[in-house]
Amino acid sequence: MSRIAKYPVDVPKGVEVTLTDTEVSVKGPLGTLKQFMLPAVKIERDGEQLMCRAVEGAPNAGAMSGTMRALLNNMVIGVTKGFEKKLTLVGVGYRAQAQGAKLNLTLGFSHPVVHDMPTGIKVETPTQTEVLIKGIDKQVVGQVAAEVRAYRSPEPYKGKVAIKETKKK
Repeated sequence: MSRIAKYPVDVPKGVEVTLTDTEVSVKGPLGTLKQFMLPAVKIERDGEQLMCRAVEGAPNAGAMSGTMRALLNNMVIGVTKGFEKKLTLVGVGYRAQAQGAKLNLTLGFSHPVVHDMPTGIKVETPTQTEVLIKGIDKQVVGQVAAEVRAYRSPEPYKGKVAIKETKKK
C-alpha cells in the first residue's frame, strides 16, 4: 500500500465534499473543483477526514490510492488557499504586462507575445519583470506557468540555470 494514502485528508470548515460513484466534488470559498474517481480506489468519509483505500485485486491499486489522496489534498488546498507560481523575467528589455485575461510579453523577439489565460486563472505583474499566476487548480496553474516559460526558456550560460562544471586535467 502507498505510504501517502495512509494519511487522511483533513477537510476544514467551510469546505463541502460530495462523493458519488464516479466523481469527487470539493466546494470551498474560492470555488469548486471536480475530479474523476479512479476505479482502483475507494474513498471513505470519516467525520471531517477523507481516507483513500486501495480496492483488493485491482492492478496498481496501492499506487493509485496515493495518487488519489494527493489529488484530493490539492483540491482541498486549492479551494481554501489557492495556488500561485511566480516567474521572473531575466534579460535586457524583457517585460511583462497583464491586461485582464491576457499576458503581454516582450521577450526580445521582433513581435510581442500575447498569452491568453484559461478560465479560472488570474495573472498579475507586480513589476515589469515579475509574473504571478494564481488559481485554484494546481495542475492548470503549473501548466500555464510552463507555457509562459516555454516562450523563452532560461539561457544556461549567463548563470540562470545551473550547469555542470567542466572536466579539469
